[in-house]
Amino acid sequence: MRIGILGTGNMADALGTHWARAGHRLTVGGRDLAAARRAADRIGGGARAGELRAAVTDAEVVLVALPFGPSTEVVRALAEPLAGRTLIDCTNPVGPGFRLLTGQGPSAAEQLAAAAPEARVVKAFNLCHQDVWRMHPPVFDGRPLAVPLCGDDPAALARVSALVADLGCTPAPAGPLARAALLEATAALFIGLWVDTGTDVQAIAPPLTHAFGPTTAPATAPHPAR
Repeated sequence: MRIGILGTGNMADALGTHWARAGHRLTVGGRDLAAARRAADRIGGGARAGELRAAVTDAEVVLVALPFGPSTEVVRALAEPLAGRTLIDCTNPVGPGFRLLTGQGPSAAEQLAAAAPEARVVKAFNLCHQDVWRMHPPVFDGRPLAVPLCGDDPAALARVSALVADLGCTPAPAGPLARAALLEATAALFIGLWVDTGTDVQAIAPPLTHAFGPTTAPATAPHPAR
């Protein structure tokens, strides 16, 4: 795929390095061209650098690897060339006190969709620190990391699922874009637990075998004494 990356920071090269290794053609776009060149050099694999618009115009998929604050403004300015393209939102609108900066309003992903109404937005990659995405592959206790995806366009979801697989991860369909707010709230909860209490959030939920209650006792099990 032809992938454009908006942003030159840690998420840009953490994800971009995997995709370049998988053979995709990347263009890193930034307001600071020198920073874009440094990011492209870190990614390697023939990644190119350019202005923000240059990262979009030749791309099939565009990753928004920007802080939540400026991301909507940048995407709105690029709405025309983003039309018809898959737009991946990995931002976390989490502020002081681990509160959502979106408040009771639309999620960050929905705000990007409103800013570029003809783009096909998918929320993904927002639940892990950038160093997890640098792992090759991210596997824990023998299980590949699952990556929840929220989006409304089947073709866009298929493209992002393929990019998830390129990281050695498992795509986890999580519903329409309207559910992106739940992913963002989950990130706020996880970050707060990790930072405030050092809680291992993997220990919060039971395994799938017990997700809907205890398993049914075998028919041959003795009845309890009455």
